[in-house]
Amino acid sequence: MTGINQQRLVDHFIELVKIDSESGNEKAIAETLAEQLGQLGFQVQRLPVDDMLSNGFNLYARLPGTLPGSILLSCHMDTVSPGNGISPMIEDGIIRSDGSTILGGDDKSGIAAIMEAIRVLQHDNRPHQTVELAFTVYEEGGLHGSKQFDMSVIESQRAIVLDSGGDIGTIITTAPGQQNLKITLEGKPAHAGLAPEQGINALTVAAEAINNLSLSRIDDETTANIGIVRGGNATNIVMPSLYLEAEARSLDDHKLAAQVQHMVTGFEQAAANHGASVSIDSQRAYNAYRIEDDHPLVTQIHTAFTSMGIEAKTRATGGGSDANIFNEKGLTTVNLSTGMAKVHTTEEQIAISDMVAISQFLTHFLAS
Repeated sequence: MTGINQQRLVDHFIELVKIDSESGNEKAIAETLAEQLGQLGFQVQRLPVDDMLSNGFNLYARLPGTLPGSILLSCHMDTVSPGNGISPMIEDGIIRSDGSTILGGDDKSGIAAIMEAIRVLQHDNRPHQTVELAFTVYEEGGLHGSKQFDMSVIESQRAIVLDSGGDIGTIITTAPGQQNLKITLEGKPAHAGLAPEQGINALTVAAEAINNLSLSRIDDETTANIGIVRGGNATNIVMPSLYLEAEARSLDDHKLAAQVQHMVTGFEQAAANHGASVSIDSQRAYNAYRIEDDHPLVTQIHTAFTSMGIEAKTRATGGGSDANIFNEKGLTTVNLSTGMAKVHTTEEQIAISDMVAISQFLTHFLAS
């Protein structure tokens, strides 16, 4: 039985991360992967997305198997910025960028692992389950590609997203829902030196609201944050308007609803106190999911890791992924770690041994 070809895996990963693919610019990586999957024998479909979303497309691919069962494996093709001109370096078994960009292991490590596992299975002529692939655009910043993914092409009833960090063997079975708030406060302008009392300072309204809000870590299942603030034109003008963007997340839908209402009420009350007006656009970004430890998919994943001598552990996460969207659409999906670390930073890195291990897991899982 052939093992993972470490050099081939690393070479392919480095090839992929060198292809610029910041969110919205996935055409080159999608075209490359479509061609490579075709060479591996996959039936490949290019699934269109909104032109305003990406210059690329979602990828669906299918490789029929001879064993019972079918599984969808999924990764996103885009990266956060700075993700152009990535120059990978290998030091002491660790792959990282040169420090000027992210690495792109999020999520090209998952793509490379899937394709290496398929190469090994094909080389050995090992029977495997039917494999379906969903490679998405614009996952970062809103899970947009998976929201637009044409689910009618998918036959599988279960799926694995390979898009998490942590130890190999980490199974994300619980993830939060997220609500996004866009808040516009309208006060009243006045000359800050001549007649400030005639104005209503939108920043003062916001400060009162924020001072009375519970933010950051609410409890072990719930968080909230204000991340964007824009307002003001000059120091001699009482700030007439202010725009903020905030979010709330929770593993519990009731807690999420309560936190969102707390934030909305806080801004409305502060605006009323100062005679200002407020408009709040509240939108659900994605829903929470929770899969029980004894679910057959989780059990099968545990078994595959155990056969490698790896202790698998289920846990919750505070982040969203395409798994949230697939679960919402009725496809039972967990998220597995590929070993990626320090993602979304220029210190992002991944251990070659972890890439080999997750690739090996996939061969075990698909051949069982």
